[in-house]
Amino acid sequence: MSFTLAIVGRPNVGKSTLFNRLVGKKLALVDDQPGVTRDLREGEARLADLRFTVIDSAGLEDATDDSLQGRMRRLTERAVEMADVCLFMIDARQGVLPTDEVFADILRKKNANVILAANKAEGRAADATILEAFALGLGEPIRLSAEHGEGLVDLMEALRPIYDANVAKAEEDAPETDVDVGEDDEDAPRVPTVEKPLQVAIVGRPNAGKSTLINQIIGEERLLTGPEAGITRDAISVRTEWSGTPMRIFDTAGMRKRAKVQEKLEKLSVSDGLRAVKFAEVVVVLIDVDIPFEQQDLRIADLAEREGRAVVLAVNKWDLEGEKQDKLRKLKLDFERMLPQLRGAPLVTVSAKTGKGLERLNDAILRAHEVWNRRITTAQLNRWLTGMLEQHPPPAPQGKRIKMRYMTQVKTRPPNFIVMTSHQDLVPASYSRYLVNGLRADFDMPGTPIRLTLRDQNDKNPFKGRTKKQQSKLSKHLKKNTGENF
Repeated sequence: MSFTLAIVGRPNVGKSTLFNRLVGKKLALVDDQPGVTRDLREGEARLADLRFTVIDSAGLEDATDDSLQGRMRRLTERAVEMADVCLFMIDARQGVLPTDEVFADILRKKNANVILAANKAEGRAADATILEAFALGLGEPIRLSAEHGEGLVDLMEALRPIYDANVAKAEEDAPETDVDVGEDDEDAPRVPTVEKPLQVAIVGRPNAGKSTLINQIIGEERLLTGPEAGITRDAISVRTEWSGTPMRIFDTAGMRKRAKVQEKLEKLSVSDGLRAVKFAEVVVVLIDVDIPFEQQDLRIADLAEREGRAVVLAVNKWDLEGEKQDKLRKLKLDFERMLPQLRGAPLVTVSAKTGKGLERLNDAILRAHEVWNRRITTAQLNRWLTGMLEQHPPPAPQGKRIKMRYMTQVKTRPPNFIVMTSHQDLVPASYSRYLVNGLRADFDMPGTPIRLTLRDQNDKNPFKGRTKKQQSKLSKHLKKNTGENF
């Protein structure tokens, strides 16, 4: 999804009807009685070639207390703050009411992108209302009929500039991953610059200290913090230069177990945090020293590994720990046991409150990024593979001998290798793990995700799916190191 659109307005102006039309399903309840929608509902919307996330919200009530209406209003206002653009709907049959004027003023303060729409505007009866709507100061209103699907083309044209801007920003923010490599490529990783800073996401459970840690790194109280869990609602990126390295650091909402995530807004916040992981090159999983390695911590670290990102584990609130040596020894043992797929990843102790350990954290992030970019030549890999096969030959399932002929690295960020073998489907997963663990140990690649693909050596076209340029480069490498044509 390219951007998030929140539909807001008074009760019974047709928000849920438009939501259902945009997502193409009757997901939201629709009734003539006002106040049917009470919380937030998210869906994947489509308008011609535009794809975006749409949020149906409760009707804006003129209540600010702790009543049900007041809580619904606060929930809707938080959704407005999170959304990239708001569609403010009024009822063209009733005209502009004083409540609409109040809410229009609120929206101007809370969200820079507000589109005004007059729903139920079919026919000439709404002409007078359209003129009244100009007084809200939100620009020209779009005439809509959510029930009959009228005015959607005008809505699409109003959303297109926001869509294009968000697509461009996503392309700019997205890191280079799965980068094709060749024998002539430099082994050194990409050096972060001001234009292309190193992108780091800080993730973890609620109240682990993520925002406090970022404030300590940048040296100012930029992000809201406090003892309450769940203060951060959306992923916020902060640019800084940390010990001479330009970085963009993403602060994310705390991620709880799915069964405990009840509030719709929190679901959106977690989803936003997961997107931040995809925009990062290095993911710092921040855990609490008092309750380390809970199930959710493990899930978050595993998610980062599956996304192919470099991972650093940081143990926060270390200043409160008494038996530091014993605790550190136990943490390392638990880490190796619970996250074997990240064996060797940096584990750093920090105190976000006092700033202790930040130099070690910075070194660990840069080290993880360097390993994530690691490049190994085909000649080195084939010498290594020969030694691994001699030390521990592959099994012979069903009496069929497995022959592994050669190996090469085809991508970095993360390192990605191909091994040409006979009986590809019979190679056990344990042998693949043996090779991956050997790569980590022998080529100094601790912790980084490693992708190992087995290809059938009898396949006449083992490079199908690749571009001609990629096939040509890989064929030259293989011929140089094996003496055979493929």
